[in-house]
Amino acid sequence: MDSRKLALLCRELADNKKAENITVLDVRKLSSVTDYFVIASGTSEPHLRAIVDEITDRLRDDYDVRPKAVDGTFKAAWVVLDFFDVIIHVMRDDVRDRYDLEALWGDAPRVKTRKRAKQASA
Repeated sequence: MDSRKLALLCRELADNKKAENITVLDVRKLSSVTDYFVIASGTSEPHLRAIVDEITDRLRDDYDVRPKAVDGTFKAAWVVLDFFDVIIHVMRDDVRDRYDLEALWGDAPRVKTRKRAKQASA
């Protein structure tokens, strides 16, 4: 699966568990480390766990894809899933506001999704 499809699939899986403010950043021209960041917010430790589990379990079960590394903790309110070409950040809003990855990677274009386009036209 190519990196863009994986990033959009991770966005969809996070949305399945009602993740908030999901953003996909295309960092291919800015980073030699990865192609895409998926950033999503959860409201509590159980919510973060549900989002992370949905992504990891579905990718493993449906596509035989596993993260190369997992970092962070639910207690710290920031978990990073590293799929090499796609890195997913799942964090609580206060942590997301503090580290402001979208501003840090402000030159990275946001990837528009079909769902977002449909909502805009409605």
